[in-house]
Order: sequence, then C-alpha cells, then structure tokens
Amino acid sequence: MSALAEAEFRAIGTRHNILALSPHTLTEATRIARERLAELDLAASRFRADSELSRLAALAAEREASVQVSPLLLDQLLAARRAFVLSGGIVDATVGAAVIANGYDADLEVVRSRSAPWPATVGASSRSANGALGSRVANLGATGPGATGPAAIPGWDRIELDEATRRVTVPRGTVIDLGATAKAHAADLIARELAARLPGGFLVNLGGDIATSGDLPACGWRVGVQTADGAVGQVVELRGQALATSSTQLRTWATTGGAAHHIVDPRTGRPAPTVWAQVSCVAANALEANIASTAAIVLGEAAPAWLSAHGIPARLDRLDGGIVTTPGWPAPEADSPDPTAPDKTAPDKTMPDKAAPAKAAPDQTTRQAARS
Repeated sequence: MSALAEAEFRAIGTRHNILALSPHTLTEATRIARERLAELDLAASRFRADSELSRLAALAAEREASVQVSPLLLDQLLAARRAFVLSGGIVDATVGAAVIANGYDADLEVVRSRSAPWPATVGASSRSANGALGSRVANLGATGPGATGPAAIPGWDRIELDEATRRVTVPRGTVIDLGATAKAHAADLIARELAARLPGGFLVNLGGDIATSGDLPACGWRVGVQTADGAVGQVVELRGQALATSSTQLRTWATTGGAAHHIVDPRTGRPAPTVWAQVSCVAANALEANIASTAAIVLGEAAPAWLSAHGIPARLDRLDGGIVTTPGWPAPEADSPDPTAPDKTAPDKTMPDKAAPAKAAPDQTTRQAARS
C-alpha cells in the first residue's frame, strides 16, 4: 500500500491531523479543514469576545437572552442538545460558568502562565423534584478570583432552540461551553465534506476526535491510542467508525486545592473526580464517541457499566495504569479472537446507528491519536 499523505496544523488551541489516501488531495483537504475550523472558532469559541457564543453569554449576563444564530452555531447547539439527551444529562453544555469559575477562563496557555494558583472552589448542586438532572446552581465564583455569587448551571433542558427561525433563548446567567461536542462534531462534518468533494479516503483527527470517510486503506485506518504518558498503549483498526479519547491529564492547571481539569460534572460544578486518566470510545461518528468518553469521565466508577449497557466499545485507563474494557473493544493482541460479533447483552438504547466494534490491528501504527 502506498504511504498515506499527512498534514498537521494547530487551530482552536490544539493539534490536528488530516490523512489522505491520495496525496494530491491533501493540500485541498487541509485548506477545507482549516477554513471550517476558523468558521467554528468565530461561531463557538468561548475565548473570543467577538464569537457568537460569547456575545450570547454577554447578553445573558443580566437577563434572559434570545437571539438568532448562524446556521453553523445552530447546528453545534443541536449537537450539544443531542449530547445532553444521549448522556441522560451527564454531558451538559450549560456548565460554562462553572468551567470559568474553576479557572478555565482563557486559552490554556494563559491559564497555566498565571503566577499564582487559581483559588480552589467547592461546588454544590440541586436536583429537580423527581431526582433527575435538572436546574443546578454550583456554589462557585462565576468570573474569577474574588468574584461573588453562584455559577449557574441551568441545565440544557432550559435552553430553547427554534430550528425554523434559528433562535436560541437562554436563562439569565447562562454560559454555554461547547468544548465537549464542537470539535468532535466538526470532525464528522469535515470528514463528510472531504469525501463529498474529493476522491479517495480521509482520516480527520481534531485533537483526539477522529472521524473517517471515503475509501479505506487496505488494512483499515490503524490508530494508536495513547496512554497518559504519551506512549501508544494499543493500536485499533477503524473501518467506517469514529474514535474519541477524553483525558483528565492534559488540559490541567494549578489551583490552591490541587490540579484541576476541564471536564466538569454538572451535578457538582466541579471537575469530575479523576477516577480515569483517559477513556477511549468507538462509535458510529466522532460526536457520539466523544459524548460517551466525556460521560465516562464524569461517571467515574459507574462508567464501565454505563458504557456496556449502551453497547459502546471502550477502553478506560486508570491513573495507576490499570485498564478496563467494555464488550466490543479489541484485545491488545493482534491474533486475539475477532470481537466484531454484535454483543447481544448490550442493548443499544442510547447510541443509535451503532457502528461495528473496532478490530485489533497489526503493531505498525498508522498514526498516533492525540487526546482531548
């Protein structure tokens, strides 16, 4: 098989890779990917004052806000709604104020460059009467050190989206953070566009959210899953599937209470307990894979049972190096039994259109997956 063509670049605060089966398509494929990420940044960045999402947060600071959004942002908000529904409220984009209160209020390089640790916060939460995830208020300073007042986590079920008019209405104090879904959804959209516009096949890796499209390499797309120390822990083969890895070890910063990371539990307003160093999931698309991996981080010890119950092949790496896998995730040996038979004990109630599980691949890694 001829060598794959690859381009690597940085955008929206992380590293990305585009792989193409046909080398002559790589330049145009990379141009398209860069252009789409620039558009995403302008629509959905939490770190740009001129982004649509930041303008919405500014309007909602003092009152309920209702605005018409671009088709791109509407699509991303619909993806966030899908995450809330599929995860049962565990992945909730209305945690933005809590994320800021925990110290992630700027690009990570800026956060880490501060001379003093961010003040540690203590979260509290409330539930709706029936015990479901509902409107929550974390007892956190909303805008930085010394700030007063709670950081609202209203719950996505209080966000109103009118698809016909592209109008979004949010409660006062809402800050939407699309960090759990925007990049993964963009990977799916870019991969789909590349296959529609260019010949050959493509792998789109946006900071660890991997989507594939078009023709397949002879041995499938072989992707190395990194361990927490950056080594390749395992190689998996993707044939029409997507892979996402969520980590508690990369996007971290110092607080007076110890290291914090970017994945917030909407039930507490605090970074999720670091039961797992990282979680990798395979699904039909990158959005659903990242919904699953993010939910698993938040769920902690309950994650393997939740992933298994929803038929999601996953690898969960503990902080001490221990590994837990769910049905459908390949054994590390290349000559292990074929795991692609459907798992009859894991009903697919949450992740529809489930792709076949990934297969173990030969030791030669096509590329090493970054993590988000």
